[in-house]
Amino acid sequence: MASLKVKLRSSTVAGRAGTIYYQITHRQTSRQITTGIRIRPEAWDAVEARIRPEADHAAALQTVIEEELCRLRRIIRSLDRSGQSYTAVDVVQQYRLADRSVGFLTFMRRQIDRKYAEKRLGTACNYTRALNSFSQYLRGVDVPFSLFTEQLVEGYNAYLLRRGIVRNSVSFYMRILRAVYNRAVRQHLIVSDEPFRHVYTGIDRTCKRAVDERLLVRLGRLVLPPYSPMSIARDLFIFSYCTRGMAFVDIAYLRKTDIRDGTIRYARRKTGQQLCIRIEPGIRTIIERYEPLTRDSGYVFPLLTVDEEQAAFRQYRAALNNYNRLLGNLSELLGAQSRITSYTSRHSWATAARNHDIPVSVISAGLGHTSERTTQIYLAALENSVIDTANRKIISQLEAAGIAGE
Repeated sequence: MASLKVKLRSSTVAGRAGTIYYQITHRQTSRQITTGIRIRPEAWDAVEARIRPEADHAAALQTVIEEELCRLRRIIRSLDRSGQSYTAVDVVQQYRLADRSVGFLTFMRRQIDRKYAEKRLGTACNYTRALNSFSQYLRGVDVPFSLFTEQLVEGYNAYLLRRGIVRNSVSFYMRILRAVYNRAVRQHLIVSDEPFRHVYTGIDRTCKRAVDERLLVRLGRLVLPPYSPMSIARDLFIFSYCTRGMAFVDIAYLRKTDIRDGTIRYARRKTGQQLCIRIEPGIRTIIERYEPLTRDSGYVFPLLTVDEEQAAFRQYRAALNNYNRLLGNLSELLGAQSRITSYTSRHSWATAARNHDIPVSVISAGLGHTSERTTQIYLAALENSVIDTANRKIISQLEAAGIAGE
């Protein structure tokens, strides 16, 4: 009978997350099946061959592993009962053959279930939106991977454009479908035929989201009733700006235990990256202002009231929608040229930092970006006034020499 083990393949970079894989050994030959589960070395118990209980999302991830192991054990038992000779390669092939017969929509639903199991609720919601859209295009008919072709993708692309879906939203759906398709490729269910090569999967530059520091000062000076919805929205916006553009999701989930030794230490929910922010006086003032409202809560701000993951996520989504609505009201109150949104504080901090001659590498680290390329997108739409000021300085040199000007 073949033996089955669960192991962690360490990253080539020290301290980075490794990948869980299954090792099948039979007749002195071993084969591996790589999973999509990535965990840090300290979260893996090599002796017990399982995720440590105290690790993030341990129970959900361990459940996924146990389900996959049950599938493999059933395959091995079936091969043993057949009485025929088999190898570790046969076990792997049967495992993959079972998935290969599954349609694309079914495979995508499995990926969504895995995202929920990993507590990646935002990603799961995005995948569900894409699934619903693509399923609508297919009229609910699941297609096998053999029919997931370039023609099918281009047809879906044309369908979205006919419905008036903007290019960035079309790209959003395409990137998600491509991620699911690539997961199937990595699992050797299909050989990639690059079906997305002729559709747009980039991100168009959107309207400038940053506001200048003068508007922020005016926002801070607005006289609003304490603890009113508008006042809370204003305070959260300024708090985000002062904390290097902390994303609203991270503000909502920020816990009192994240505040220690005069700093805010938290992991970005989007990327898992650990960030540390020194608490300046303005930041402390806003935190202390809401202590009376959160005395019986573990959260810093009065946005979430529950700890259960899915219930908290629903509260977060409702709070985000309400926050953006209130920021729209504040935009009108201030007479802002463009609507203020939850993203504006982040873009504004990045732009202000650039205007103060802070290097892009420092801005990128402050925002928690994993690459400076992402930061450049934030900074690509500098205000015309900034560029005009720079041009004025350049031309003034010519004017001083009598070469330009009247």
